[in-house]
Amino acid sequence: MPSQPAPNPLLAPWTAPYGLAPFAEIRPSHFEPAFAQALQEHRAAVDAIAHNPQAPDFGNTLAALDCCDRRLAGISMVFHNLCTSETSPELQDVQRRMAPVLAAHWSAIAMHQPLFARVDALHERRARLGLDPEQMRLLERTHLNFVRAGALLGPAAQERYAQIAQELAALQTSFGQNVLHDESTWALVLREEAELAGLPEFVRSAARTAAQQRGLGDVLAITLSRSSIVPFLTFSERRDLREQAWRAWVGRGAHEGKHDNRPLIGRILQLRQEQARLHGYATYADYALVDRMARTPEAVDQLLDNVFERAKAALQHERASLEAAQRAAGSTETVEAWDWRYWAEKVRQRDFALDDAQVKPYFPLPAMVEAAFDCAQRLFGLRFTPRTDLTLYHPDARAYEVHDAQGRAVGLFIQDNFARTSKRSGAWMSSLAVQARNGGEVLPVILNNNNFAEGSPTLLSFDDVRTLFHEFGHGLHGLLSNVTYGDLAGTQVLRDFVELPSQLFEHWMAEPQVLRRHAKHVETGEPIPDALIERLRAAAMFGEAYETVRYCGSAIVDMAVHRHPDSAAVSDWPAFEDQLLRERGLPEAAGINHRLAHFQHLFGGGYAAGYYVYLWAEVLDADAWDAFMEAGSPFDVAVAERLKRCIYSTGNSVEPGAAFRAFRGRDPVIEPLLRQKGLGS
Repeated sequence: MPSQPAPNPLLAPWTAPYGLAPFAEIRPSHFEPAFAQALQEHRAAVDAIAHNPQAPDFGNTLAALDCCDRRLAGISMVFHNLCTSETSPELQDVQRRMAPVLAAHWSAIAMHQPLFARVDALHERRARLGLDPEQMRLLERTHLNFVRAGALLGPAAQERYAQIAQELAALQTSFGQNVLHDESTWALVLREEAELAGLPEFVRSAARTAAQQRGLGDVLAITLSRSSIVPFLTFSERRDLREQAWRAWVGRGAHEGKHDNRPLIGRILQLRQEQARLHGYATYADYALVDRMARTPEAVDQLLDNVFERAKAALQHERASLEAAQRAAGSTETVEAWDWRYWAEKVRQRDFALDDAQVKPYFPLPAMVEAAFDCAQRLFGLRFTPRTDLTLYHPDARAYEVHDAQGRAVGLFIQDNFARTSKRSGAWMSSLAVQARNGGEVLPVILNNNNFAEGSPTLLSFDDVRTLFHEFGHGLHGLLSNVTYGDLAGTQVLRDFVELPSQLFEHWMAEPQVLRRHAKHVETGEPIPDALIERLRAAAMFGEAYETVRYCGSAIVDMAVHRHPDSAAVSDWPAFEDQLLRERGLPEAAGINHRLAHFQHLFGGGYAAGYYVYLWAEVLDADAWDAFMEAGSPFDVAVAERLKRCIYSTGNSVEPGAAFRAFRGRDPVIEPLLRQKGLGS
């Protein structure tokens, strides 16, 4: 008798605490059959809602739709997290095959006419339904999502719209995999002592670990992970090696061959423009911004232009400081992009007596994780308890059970902090379960990914600590979610609001009382000296113009490519990018955060015509932080409670502008941001 195939663990009940998936049993081959069943079940559930013989009401249509995809959502979240955090060639093959399949499924749901007819009928008479504010928000958001996904288009347009969605899904998957290929296969191998000139021990330790992880033997390796390459560009005295590393970094995705992203850029932009025109908009930016706080490209331009021009002027002062340091060192070369961080570090050492090699021992990773947890406890009453008994997807990942001040379970928090070749670059927050009460209570399972270079011990730069706190702010947004409907939970808010909770939380990492409590020397245990804290705070403005110019440059490029009136007319988008930046006066030595060929926010993520949102949210977070300063304490109890209730817990159950006004008592103003960046008039 033939043996029975082993059951698919993705389709069996997930019995681990918090409904965690059985990661130890999951193989790439399990996903396609699991998706096939989950997609079929979801379509059947949607059909049942759409063809319900009873007249549509909120419960049998909106509430039912909100919770009818639990199995599909769980499998999807596990799949997408593995594809970004612990991928493999086999999983990438599945990802490429599934991308158009999943896109086709969601297009079919969005264009399901009997279903939309019920939603539309409810929307038509929404004022007479007696809904509470959260129910009204769910109805309005669901209706808008249907419309923006093509529900009002005619049959031929809907068919074409679905084709576009499938092709975009495939192209964006390939784009991200191509960037990962370049990041995982390139390394600058350092063998001779002369090649290590200027590198402090923490850089050497991380490079030694990276080489071991890549099987390169007893050498050091600089990788394209930000936490590896930025310290190398900052400290290496070998200008030739700095240039080599910098060119590899900015050249990701732009190499001839099958991993070249440049042909994909044009096709993606053409498809997005066609998508927008099917909706009646001239450009994708016009279409995208309708569902953002900014509303129009002109509003984005006004913000970017205001800050970019101020930052360019401030950058001249920073450059003068770099050139003075050069002259003092006897160097006569023109400052190039691969030189800027190196000479900026010399200025920090000269003007602020700051040296990353002396600062980083005060920021060991475990202590900074504990600092973030402590701030969450002091602000929101949360406690994080390690759960070493849980099986996760990689040994680097750590799980923590989260409870509130009354001891009630809040959710599960997973942190995955180290760079590796199976993980995409950058830092991000995602979910394995989204908080909800509709259809049964679901506690959130929130995942933070960072890409720190692992060392012995792992020491963070001040910028790394900021990244840790930023992603943890997103994590808190997911953990503190307190809504009924999963479709409105956590970070599922408008793009230019989602960065507020994360960027706001960055402020606590630089607070003196937080640093005194948690920043202790990794060898001596001595707390960070007050004098060093003051130097760090004094130096905070230095380099702000450089970072702001780089960010604004990328945001300007994003808006320009998505506002282009005829995407098909541009044959070379990187050349378009270069010309645009020259016209806008971007100093080449500063550069930008992301070149188009590796700009995953735009072509592999959800920030198309939306990279500006970090600056938009900075206006909000600077103003929000002022509420604590006005109260006289960064841990003021009343302000923290209001912040939790109005911002962190509401998800998308409240319109973002109203949520901010409920917290601040008024609309945001830009002056705190300009003051924070040193760009005031």
